[in-house]
Amino acid sequence: MNIFPIQRILALARWAPSGDNTQPWRFQVLGKDRLHILGHDTRAHCVYDLDGHASQIAQGALLETLAIAATTEGLRADMARKTSSADSAPVYEITLTAHQDSRPHPLAAMIEKRAVQRRAMSSRPLSEAHKDALSSSVTGYRILWFEGLAQRWNMARFMAANAKNRLTMPEAYPTHRDIIEWNAQFSDDRVPDRAVGVDPLTTRLMRWALQRWERVRFLNTWLGGTWVPRLQLDLIPGLRCAAHFALVAEQEPSTIDDFVMAGRSLQRLWLTATSLGLVLQPEMTPVIFSRYIRQGRNFTSVPAIHDRAARLAKRLERQLGTSMARHTVAMGRLGYGPLPSSRSLRLPLCRLLVASDQTSQLAAEAQNQ
Repeated sequence: MNIFPIQRILALARWAPSGDNTQPWRFQVLGKDRLHILGHDTRAHCVYDLDGHASQIAQGALLETLAIAATTEGLRADMARKTSSADSAPVYEITLTAHQDSRPHPLAAMIEKRAVQRRAMSSRPLSEAHKDALSSSVTGYRILWFEGLAQRWNMARFMAANAKNRLTMPEAYPTHRDIIEWNAQFSDDRVPDRAVGVDPLTTRLMRWALQRWERVRFLNTWLGGTWVPRLQLDLIPGLRCAAHFALVAEQEPSTIDDFVMAGRSLQRLWLTATSLGLVLQPEMTPVIFSRYIRQGRNFTSVPAIHDRAARLAKRLERQLGTSMARHTVAMGRLGYGPLPSSRSLRLPLCRLLVASDQTSQLAAEAQNQ
């Protein structure tokens, strides 16, 4: 095997999902069959990345995607995290070996198709066969389904209530300000404004407001600024879907390996959904802020937001059950419908490579593509 299979594998693996398209990884090729994935997280500046867990879930999704991508070259990817590396900068050692089964993984064709759908979906119920396929894709995890009009309406209202915290929290403002690429259908390293899920007028208002926190606060205080985005981003889409779901682990996640494994399972679920003609949107805010509350950790300078988060954490436990809520690693909604016409892309491979002798050669080849 020469270096080109590694190039093709990484070019496909980089399509793994990550929160706000942060892509918290870089690749370092060490030889024709060895590489390191160098992880990082955004906990220092992103309130949504509690202890780096959101980034660790994304890294797990990358590892799963890489394992599937390797099968397109007739290879198996053996993986191990270097225990000497810091949780904030984990290093994953990857070794590629020949695989007895040379057929590509059935989900390999879904890697580039999978995307976030933030807009309304079909509310046609999930078929039992599709629910079985989705549940079977996440061995070791359980899926709780919230279906039917009453349950979807309840979850839509719950997500809209969580969104009020998200949209009024000063600690979240820098993230919201920086993640959107304006006047864009696609974006290599952010979220294009056309994929956000609001109408053009609201998009223009958001662009104006996000230039300064004082503008956001003015809209929220005097003009009910959260109602329109919550309606378009949470309430209507939360009702217009087939189901909401919670991905539940056997035990409460605590270590980096727990969250990496959760990311691998979430990616299998997402790719399986794509293969079934379903689109999906993660709904992670309730999981993240409930964990802040359980751990007694302050995450905002606004007491009213903290108090509302505490009430929502209790509400989540009532909806899922206390044990299930503590074991939940991800939430989302899904439904039948077309893939979005606007979406986040990924950085080109040459920008994701960290220098080594082999990586320099690979970067030159990627640059010429």
